[in-house]
Amino acid sequence: MASEILVDYRQKALSLLKLDADKILKLIQVQMDNLTMPQCPLYEEVLDTQMFGLSREIDFAVRLGLVDQHEGKKLLDKLERELSALHDAFTKK
Repeated sequence: MASEILVDYRQKALSLLKLDADKILKLIQVQMDNLTMPQCPLYEEVLDTQMFGLSREIDFAVRLGLVDQHEGKKLLDKLERELSALHDAFTKK
């Protein structure tokens, strides 16, 4: 029973982190589509702030033992690749 609860918490933690990563991607996409260009300091500030916040969330979940450190790094790496692809697509317009 206790191990089932722990697995459930781990799944929920990872799911919430993935949702936050998706929100960052959508936020940056909206910002690029409607507000600013990637060279704008505001764009960079928002991106840096959001990525830092997510990395702190992941670190906290890792320290609690809810997320494996490798899994957390994989999530950040995936988001960075997606943001890079978005940036490349925007600059090629």
